[in-house]
Amino acid sequence: MKKHLLLHSISNKKHTKSLNIKNRQREFHELREKYTSFTFESYNYEEDSCGLHIGFEFNLNDEFRFSPSMFIPKKEYYHWEIVGRSGLDNLIFHLGMIELISYWKLTCSPKVIIRPHRLNNEQIAWWKKLYFNGLGEFLYLNGIQIEQDDLMEITTFGEPLSIHASSIDPTKVMVPIGGGKDSVVTLEVLKASGAKVIPMSVNPRPAINRTIEQAGFRMAFAMEVQRKLDPLMLELNRRGFLNGHTPFSALLAFTSVLLAVGSGIGNIALSNESSANESTVPGTHINHQYSKSFEFEQDFDAYCRTYLHPEVRYFSFLRPVNELQIARLFSGFKAHHSGFRSCNVGSKNDRWCGNCPKCLFTYLILAPFIPEPELVQIFGSNLLKNKELETSFGELTGKSPVKPFECVGTPDEVNSAINQVFSPGQPLPVLLSEYPFNENYRDQFVHLLNGFSQEHAIPSVFLTSLKKALHDQLA
Repeated sequence: MKKHLLLHSISNKKHTKSLNIKNRQREFHELREKYTSFTFESYNYEEDSCGLHIGFEFNLNDEFRFSPSMFIPKKEYYHWEIVGRSGLDNLIFHLGMIELISYWKLTCSPKVIIRPHRLNNEQIAWWKKLYFNGLGEFLYLNGIQIEQDDLMEITTFGEPLSIHASSIDPTKVMVPIGGGKDSVVTLEVLKASGAKVIPMSVNPRPAINRTIEQAGFRMAFAMEVQRKLDPLMLELNRRGFLNGHTPFSALLAFTSVLLAVGSGIGNIALSNESSANESTVPGTHINHQYSKSFEFEQDFDAYCRTYLHPEVRYFSFLRPVNELQIARLFSGFKAHHSGFRSCNVGSKNDRWCGNCPKCLFTYLILAPFIPEPELVQIFGSNLLKNKELETSFGELTGKSPVKPFECVGTPDEVNSAINQVFSPGQPLPVLLSEYPFNENYRDQFVHLLNGFSQEHAIPSVFLTSLKKALHDQLA
């Protein structure tokens, strides 16, 4: 049975406008007819005294060429020579396969030609699934309907790749850091357990650096990747080519495995919670957080074991818990309260914008555990008094039919937090003036704080430390 991207029917015109859903179906077909092929031409890499330099060459229909790059600064724990030429060929080629998605989406060319290496049918099916589901938000917000099997045809050439299973240390764990509360919790809990932890980041922002240093790690010790986009892609975006969300977490996954193999680290611990599994558009498979979902986690772990390295484990340390539990754990790490940032809008300026769904969600989910004066100090204002956030509030609480296209929790989590902190008999801020309070959410709040999903892939050695942290918070 073919999978199909179903566009959700929304009758609320105000809500549709707030989502900024476009109708680019005709442009989509026109671009595919004009730019029939996208080619992954080659990749290259070289190590010098500064680090490992990586480059890719992409070709859009022989009209536009892109040369994105990555740089991995030298650290004493990298031993690329042990990985060997064949091992690096395999890992870096796969980085190119996921980097390609940001450029291919400009035209969604129906033919994708992979010249450096041959993929088998199982791999081709895996990549087609990732591109379709990882671009679910992109297709939805551009008003594009297409079946998964019709989105692209992948043709590959060259020699097949082989795995070079260099030795890894199963006691070491890499923790990718994003600068928000989730990676703070993962980093601090694993560090407290005595695990051999190494923080990692891509294009680190000030909030990421603060998180790493506040947790007691030196930036000189932490892993860092500098990723550089080809400016031509950004220029074509400005010229009206197709644009939208891509699955960055999938790129992070392949990047993490390269670093893990190069440094002999056996585990990659993400910070994706159970809420990431929920579709952004109810009744569809469209999920802003698809590459943070358990489905992708399982798919990638299996792909990694088969085609990248048989012993590297890829899992989310926070998968069994929900946003309320994470917020409660985070509230105990007070030294991080002033330095963390989750707002995408304000990330370039290292601030909370105070006017987006992510800011409002973070404010609400922390409200049961951090006093209002401190929340106001963190965010710069009481966000519940901001009437401009009314639409976002409706999306977060389930009043609107579609969640925000942000990494946010479920309506149940948000409503449970609200009902735990506020009640209809007290003076209420503007966003709560017409809110339908429900006592049942107080019971739900307790249930969520005591929950623990069995849908996870955490190795037992790390699972114990998470359970202990949760138990200590409830004690």
